[in-house]
Amino acid sequence: MLIARFMTHFVREKRRCSIYLIAFSSIILTLMLAACNTATDTAKSSAPPSPNVKVAQAISKEMTQWDEYTGRIEAVNEVQLRSRVSGYIEKVQFAAGAKVKKGDLLFLIDNKPYKSQLNFANAEQEKANVKYELAKNDLARAEKLVAEKAISTEEFDMRSHAVREASAILQSAQASVYAAQLNVSYCEIRAPISGRISREVLTEGNLVNTSDNTVLATIVSLDPVYVYVDADEHSILNYRTQNKHHELNGSPVSLELNGDAKNIYQGHIDYVAPKEDIKTGTISLRGVFDNHDELLSPGFFARMRVQNNAPYQALLLPDKAIGKDQTQHFVWVVKEDDQVEYRKVTLGMRDNNLRVIREGINPQEWIVIDGIQKIRPNTQVNPERIDVASSPDTH
Repeated sequence: MLIARFMTHFVREKRRCSIYLIAFSSIILTLMLAACNTATDTAKSSAPPSPNVKVAQAISKEMTQWDEYTGRIEAVNEVQLRSRVSGYIEKVQFAAGAKVKKGDLLFLIDNKPYKSQLNFANAEQEKANVKYELAKNDLARAEKLVAEKAISTEEFDMRSHAVREASAILQSAQASVYAAQLNVSYCEIRAPISGRISREVLTEGNLVNTSDNTVLATIVSLDPVYVYVDADEHSILNYRTQNKHHELNGSPVSLELNGDAKNIYQGHIDYVAPKEDIKTGTISLRGVFDNHDELLSPGFFARMRVQNNAPYQALLLPDKAIGKDQTQHFVWVVKEDDQVEYRKVTLGMRDNNLRVIREGINPQEWIVIDGIQKIRPNTQVNPERIDVASSPDTH
């Protein structure tokens, strides 16, 4: 009996402990779930918000590929002024660096010695003319006399030869007068072309000697101007292949000054060297450009671009949308769930502040334009869609 009571009591106590254990476990589990929810809420509240970025689709534009060459601007005409006669400079008729027109008087050389020579030549011409007239009159009389056989044939021949001699002397005198007139005219040095003139090398009162071959000043033309560049034979063949007549003259070119990408000058090729320089493997090209505003000066460093292919449809993005990872360029593409995707791209030519994207994106994709520094791979963003064509940064 005692053993039975003991066993009954033991079973009751065991059931009671099991109930307590189950209740305790339920309480512990509830507390743990509450703690997890609290931690999750805390983590969510402490997570950084999605970054705000501006996104846009690439601009589709017809583009033409250009090859760029470096060169220098040269004047179409450049003249070094030298005196044809010796003498003292009486006047300098221009301001250094001024624009001059063809025919303007620039230097005046003392012409008194040359006027004296002209007067002497005129006197000699008049003397020769008188002798010539006298010889002609003698010949006319001799023609009548010889017909009447009043003079001999030998006398007639002498008078005929005298006329020819007098004529030659007169022509010589006339040539001397012409030479003297030229020397007098050479005392006035006039502008042979229109353009801008340098400073005067010799000033008033200095002696000009033709034997010294001294340059008095230099005039360079201003409009149009030339740019010479050297292109490799592969490029020349490519240009000729694109032209149905295989002729480069007249092909469009553009000019950009160093550090001035806003002012682009349009021109055309007007000269191609007839043979290749075997030392460099290049052929010289010359572009001609209008210079109505006279911003281009001979000697300026310039970049001339030659059309490389036919126009094609290209996708363009602003430079600020393109990142660089060592040697690789990339953009951030925003997917439908607003997460960004790292996308490698291949760049093409530049168009103002835009860059041609040759490979890597599609026209329908949205690209992060502003805020790329806030982004990491698989980041979720808060995108604001804009039209990149209307952005002032793209012009």
